[in-house]
Amino acid sequence: MSYDHADPEHAGHLHHVELYASDLDASADFWGWLLGELGYEPKDEWEGGRSWVRGPTYLVLVQAGSPDLPFDRRAPGINHLAFHAASRERVDDITAGVREREDATVLYEDRHPFAGGYYALYCEDPEGIKVEIVGPE
Repeated sequence: MSYDHADPEHAGHLHHVELYASDLDASADFWGWLLGELGYEPKDEWEGGRSWVRGPTYLVLVQAGSPDLPFDRRAPGINHLAFHAASRERVDDITAGVREREDATVLYEDRHPFAGGYYALYCEDPEGIKVEIVGPE
């Protein structure tokens, strides 16, 4: 089934997210790795963009038209994206992977993995977009 169009079975669920990157290649490397860890598969690739899909949800990454404008998650707009993890072990595995990467940073190390009051990873992508991977109880 193609999930490019709405599916009444998933009414109310997130359809897709589109992010703009100042450096598409650097951001695509990070997001490709992270989304692969979360079970997403490559969907499309074109000059100026990439996408990954898992079931009815996909994430699109596009080269920004004004790459000089910095992203600020504390300004009006999106603050972070949060994803479910299959287990706390997956949170730990992904955390270890982020620590090995030069293009991402684990946030709140002094409170990790309970920085938000529950078991999760908080990290930043190459653009400074905060990403949260939430483990089950």
